[in-house]
Amino acid sequence: MEPMAQESNSGDFAAQVEAFGADYNRIAKSIATVIVGHQQVVHDVLTCLLCGGHALLEGVPGLGKTLLVRTLGQALEMSFSRIQFTPDLMPADITGTNVVVEAPGGKAFQFHPGPIFANLVLADEINRATPKTQSAVLEAMQEKTVSISRTTHALPRPFLVMATQNPLEMEGTYPLPEAQLDRFMLKIRVESPSAKELAAIISRTTAGEAPPAPRAADAERIAAMQQLVRQVSLATHVSDYVARLVLATDPRSETASPVTKKYIRYGASPRGAQSIVLASKVLALRDGRANVALDDIKAVAAAALRHRIILSFEGQADGIDTDDLIAKVVAAVPTVD
Repeated sequence: MEPMAQESNSGDFAAQVEAFGADYNRIAKSIATVIVGHQQVVHDVLTCLLCGGHALLEGVPGLGKTLLVRTLGQALEMSFSRIQFTPDLMPADITGTNVVVEAPGGKAFQFHPGPIFANLVLADEINRATPKTQSAVLEAMQEKTVSISRTTHALPRPFLVMATQNPLEMEGTYPLPEAQLDRFMLKIRVESPSAKELAAIISRTTAGEAPPAPRAADAERIAAMQQLVRQVSLATHVSDYVARLVLATDPRSETASPVTKKYIRYGASPRGAQSIVLASKVLALRDGRANVALDDIKAVAAAALRHRIILSFEGQADGIDTDDLIAKVVAAVPTVD
């Protein structure tokens, strides 16, 4: 009887994998009714959401980053809030605060939640706020809670912080510290649209108000998809490859290549390995597979590592592109130990 039970469970899991792919494609198509192009950006943001992680988007203004989060909220029927980070923004402006209200028998404190209490939170130009204000987001991102006056308040689930930063304007900004960068699962580069995509954007945005994205899923379904991601199997040789790949970014490692020792000051943390594995599991499920392949690891390595690698002085002086450096590290690490 036991082998039959295992076969039944295997069949159930295969059906769940198929349903995951169908729901994922439906969500992506819903977003595509509003967002032109940016397929990889949409995939990376959905990956962060389905892994319970957070996304850091880098790109010049006007590429639709705010519209993407709002559209995602429409497609999933989730609450959405936007926080414009400025130098005078205070932590309480994000998390909320206790206010005095009239109550039976006198006055009492009542907690008024801030904009962080939403399923999807856009932290716009996060590097324009002071480090003290930036740190207010740390607990929310890591613990998915907010502590005010010794009281801990749980944030809505699912919970995704999508932060943006402008790579061009550095004056008047406060670069994110490494500890905060490490809490973002993926760093996503938003590129400018092609001529064809730009023509489609002009057509959609200048001919009247565009309809909202059709509903494709809800919070309950996203929670179930998040659980399925964790159930995708990871073979030992794939896990070992991820470990060797992440260690290869550390110039102090015995297996570090000459390129790593020359151009990298600090390599990726264990969170980098976790992010690679989780993102690879989403990629496998999207393709209808119940196990992670080595090609999945290579496909997500750049987005998971590019913000976790700190270039050496020589790397900065030579203008080394982090993605090119990661590609060389990946090429130097053998798939079999």
